Amino acid sequence: MEEHFSFDQRLGISLPNLKSDWEDYSLETQQAVLLQWEKIRGSIPDRIADLEKFINQKQAELSNEGSFLRSCQLNSEISELASIINDLWIWYRADQTISPKVHQ
Repeated sequence: MEEHFSFDQRLGISLPNLKSDWEDYSLETQQAVLLQWEKIRGSIPDRIADLEKFINQKQAELSNEGSFLRSCQLNSEISELASIINDLWIWYRADQTISPKVHQ
C-alpha cells in the first residue's frame, strides 16, 4: 500500500498519491487503498489534538513574553500550527467520491 500513499511531513500523515486514474485500479486494490485511507483518516483527530496542545503551550508562552520579536515568532508558529490543523480537517472531511464506485 505504500506505493499509493506518501508521507506529508508538514501534516504528519500519509496522503493518497495515486499514479493512475481510480478506475484503472483493480477492485481489490481500490478496497485496500480505501481501507488504508480510513485508518489514516481515523488518526487525524488525534493528530489535531496533539497540535492543539502545542498551540496552547505557545499561547501560554506568548502571554508571558516580553520580547516583541519573540512574540512575533510565537504568533507565526501558532499561525502555522493552526494552518496545519485546518488542512487536516479538510482531509478528514474530504468527500468520499471514490467509495461508491468500489461498492458498485
